[in-house]
Amino acid sequence: MDFLIGSPRLRSDSVSSNTSSRGSHSKMLLRQRLTQLLTRIDDMSSDDEASEEVSRTLDEAFQLCGRFSPTDAFRLHMVTWNVATAEPPDDVSSLLQLDVQPPNDLYVIGLQEVCATPVRFISDLIVEDSWSHVFMDTLAPRGFVKVASVRMQGLLLLVFAKQAHLPYIRDIQTTYTRTGIFGYWGNKGAVSVRFSFYGHKVCFLNCHLAAHMNYALQRVDEFEHILETQDFDVADARRVLDHKLVFWFGDLNFRIADHGLHFLRSSINGGRLNLLWDKDQLISMKKKEAFLQEFEEGLLNFKPTYKFGRNSDAYDTSGKKRKPAWTDRILWRIKPKNMPSDDDDDDKASTSSDGGLDEYPLVVSQDKYTSDMSYGVSDHKPVMASFSLELRKHFDTALVHVSPEGVWSADHDALLNYTVQEDFMSSTWDWIGLYKVGFKSATDYETFVWVREDELPETNEVIQISVDKDDIPLLGGQFVLGYYSTNMQSIIGLSADFQILESKRAVMEGLVPENVNGLTK
Repeated sequence: MDFLIGSPRLRSDSVSSNTSSRGSHSKMLLRQRLTQLLTRIDDMSSDDEASEEVSRTLDEAFQLCGRFSPTDAFRLHMVTWNVATAEPPDDVSSLLQLDVQPPNDLYVIGLQEVCATPVRFISDLIVEDSWSHVFMDTLAPRGFVKVASVRMQGLLLLVFAKQAHLPYIRDIQTTYTRTGIFGYWGNKGAVSVRFSFYGHKVCFLNCHLAAHMNYALQRVDEFEHILETQDFDVADARRVLDHKLVFWFGDLNFRIADHGLHFLRSSINGGRLNLLWDKDQLISMKKKEAFLQEFEEGLLNFKPTYKFGRNSDAYDTSGKKRKPAWTDRILWRIKPKNMPSDDDDDDKASTSSDGGLDEYPLVVSQDKYTSDMSYGVSDHKPVMASFSLELRKHFDTALVHVSPEGVWSADHDALLNYTVQEDFMSSTWDWIGLYKVGFKSATDYETFVWVREDELPETNEVIQISVDKDDIPLLGGQFVLGYYSTNMQSIIGLSADFQILESKRAVMEGLVPENVNGLTK
């Protein structure tokens, strides 16, 4: 978890599961309205009446279908990888698929078995672990900021977002559940991050469940226990399954039962993966457990990702000769209707509304579900999934507007303005950070100033704060101001990028060469 670095200060203080099903449902509703329209036209006594009825009913029909059509689309890329205590590779570009088009908006990375020796774990609490560093260093130059992270021993979950989305990611909370050694040890269990994305409640759950072939039921019990015990301080989303959209992923450790090693390997080598699906324990358990049936998963059209020799594409050749298995998985769940009706039988898509129409729909479709066999630092191969999130925003205005005032340089004190645009639970512990463009996280600021401390602001009140010239970078560059809410644990207002001019003091202090008449002196 990130902490504010500075001196102590005492202060007062939806939905369908895929695009095609949503489209077919909307078309069905439109056909129903048009059928009603044609029936009514037959009963009309005059052209005027028919014209008025046609206009009214068509308008109603298209409004109805429009309510089911989200207006914005976002791309989410997810990675799960049991890294088996290894250090990260130098290049994770292939893993993140950085150059995909259209570009991604969110990255969610869940790791298991990150090195967690006592000395290493304590050092990672003080500074970012090596895996967080490699992902932050790779994504920050492309405009992605780490908005949340949570770690429990070897379990690590990272969430990154495009800088432009930061003011619309709110109420970030994290938690964890231990299931190892009867719940007292964190080598197994789950870590989670939840937040509101443009008003849609989303939860990401990274799990590492019990190992070995014979513990399929225990894995289901552990997952059910995790769902029951994880608790958030959010009034209408206290549990994981209260969220509109849940992603469940990690080293779930489900194996392929019954088949012998020779049949497994010949099926894999021959590309006949479908012969193994009916014996996959997770697929089998989903047929028996109602709560698992709410989770969707793409087809397993990639080779099992466990167990490999390190730096090898060959499955386990040790004396144990463990059977290959799809231990590493990514599933998702759209919150079902609370009150399903008999009319829903023809529409298999689940929605998060309480019956009736959802004013703010969310459509989730999986674009890719695969593994990357090129990475060999672990005995597991990483699994990736890409999703399209089509949604209607609950809001598109930042809670706080913040902007620089005048010209900024370290030669004089600078001014910034901020305005609360909508009422929220603000605090005098809130602060405004000065960030260099390409910053990595909310705490990766050049300097920060506290918000006005004598009283909380009124809505639309313009407040001006001074920034000491000694805190402004001498060399200048491109920067952005961000308002950080301590209650929401997120940046809820961002300025446009702006230029800080190079200071004359930078030349005097020898940080840059003096330039005289266009010549370097």
